[in-house]
Amino acid sequence: MKDESVEQVILPAMTQVWQQTLGWQPDVRQYAQFQQFYELILERNQQLNLTRITEPQEFWEKHLWDSLSGVKPWLLPGSGVASWEKAHEPSAATTSAAWHVLDIGTGAGLPGVPVAIGFPSWTVTLLDSTRKKLVFLDEALSVLGLANAKTIVDRAEQIGHNPQYRAAYDLVLIRAVAAATVCVEYALPLLKVGGIAVLYRGQWTEAEAIGLSSALKKLGGTLEQVEALSTPLSHSLRHCLYVKKQTQTPSTFPRAIGVPAQKPL
Repeated sequence: MKDESVEQVILPAMTQVWQQTLGWQPDVRQYAQFQQFYELILERNQQLNLTRITEPQEFWEKHLWDSLSGVKPWLLPGSGVASWEKAHEPSAATTSAAWHVLDIGTGAGLPGVPVAIGFPSWTVTLLDSTRKKLVFLDEALSVLGLANAKTIVDRAEQIGHNPQYRAAYDLVLIRAVAAATVCVEYALPLLKVGGIAVLYRGQWTEAEAIGLSSALKKLGGTLEQVEALSTPLSHSLRHCLYVKKQTQTPSTFPRAIGVPAQKPL
């Protein structure tokens, strides 16, 4: 007799859906890592309140697929280099195979852990101000064997002024953290010139676009592309914003802790 409780926590493979929507699918090792990550989150969720999304298909769509949808331009098979990426290389000296990536406000490790699984050649740093969640993520990275990922306990406003981290990243991911104008104030100081910030959004309006354009002028960036996506199972509308850092961000940014959220640019 099968143990139904075990069956309920098995992630769907969704092989065809991965391929049809993102032009990519996990290999056997990557699928196993996704499954392990899911099980670890379920195991620690009650103590740490990591996510409200625990049903297997919903977790697959709203956490795994959604996380990787933001890096779709770099997911194509073969060389892994998409035509969009070729036109938006963050640095002439750095190929995408060796990128340093930062996930701001990672929480339960999303999108950073799925991205680290999907791109084993990338170095992914998971940033969050909640130490308990990063203790969990340190354990998870060890269990998953993700040597290409690490954690930092800090605030974006703080490390944005730290010479070790400022202008150090090729790609910055920021999902479900704050308004777009706040997200770019967190992200742009941490990017190299030519680097790209990916902002994961739900709805996206013209009014938001106008406000973001104004903020980017102060921060040295431009909005390169807005991609609208329909989630494959629930058919919800999502948007990924690709922001490129064109010039050095003035040293006054990011502003002090709490100020970007309280007084958006």
